[in-house]
Amino acid sequence: MSALTGALYAALVIYLGGWLMDKWIGNFALLLLLLTVVTLAYWIAEKLFFRPRRLAAAKLLEEQILARRAEIRKMGMETDVGNDLEERKAQLMQQPWWLDWTAGLFPVIAVVFVLRSFLFEPFKIPSGSMIPTLQVGDLILVNKFHYGIRLPVLNKKIIANHDPARGDVMVFHYPMDPRVDYIKRVVGLPGDEVSYLNKQLRINGQPIPETPEKDYYVEERSSYEQAFTENLTGVQHQILTKAEQPAGVLPFPAFPFKDNCRYSAEGVVCKVPPGHYFMMGDHRDDSQDSRYWGFVPDENIVGRAFFVWMNFSDPGRIGSFH
Repeated sequence: MSALTGALYAALVIYLGGWLMDKWIGNFALLLLLLTVVTLAYWIAEKLFFRPRRLAAAKLLEEQILARRAEIRKMGMETDVGNDLEERKAQLMQQPWWLDWTAGLFPVIAVVFVLRSFLFEPFKIPSGSMIPTLQVGDLILVNKFHYGIRLPVLNKKIIANHDPARGDVMVFHYPMDPRVDYIKRVVGLPGDEVSYLNKQLRINGQPIPETPEKDYYVEERSSYEQAFTENLTGVQHQILTKAEQPAGVLPFPAFPFKDNCRYSAEGVVCKVPPGHYFMMGDHRDDSQDSRYWGFVPDENIVGRAFFVWMNFSDPGRIGSFH
């Protein structure tokens, strides 16, 4: 078992090392599931087999020492046999390293697995596509049960809850590569017609109100950009646009339901298919979103982002957002 455990840990180190060095894209959900299953197996083996064996060995040692002490005393002699009995029993009961680092970690890993899979999952914002709502480096929490309970890894919904609403900030598996997670704002619901022409958002023909704000300084670009407060069916949030950037977009060559979209120099008009959502970043001219790669299917949804729990460059950003 020691050699097997060592081999498992070596495989884990290789997998994590390759992931950190960008040799491959890791799947943390699958990794956590495997760790939970493996440590559970060790934990069960410890409870049903290894610990009872150690208890039996400690009991046998105690019986042997007590019997030896009784024999010596029958001969009328004093003895110090068994003075270290408790210490020797403790040594026999001690878990070997390979059990301590597997079965001993199971309760912690199980709690993390349940919390991350069904309740809340942390994410780090890697890009500026959601500026000014979210900044690069924000560490956020995502509510995993808001849109329903899903099976880990398979991401299949087993218990329905709320449907995504316009204005929600949502984390999802990128349709072009489901191993990668994206975060954008829900703009179009199934059946909606979403148009973004000349940088004016309309849903089902109705313009989404925008109120001009003071120009916003984008630190990572070292430039000012136009800022607006957008009222997306009751959800007010800021968006940014670049006055000098053309309104048109260059879509990916192919994506599911591309025929639902019409592209022109003014922008794009799309009809959202059933079971899908149209997503856009708040940093409108610096976001690759549904305008480029299409719609997000329901099965790709991860959860609703709702709270910044840390930004090491700016702790003042901690708090909720919408």
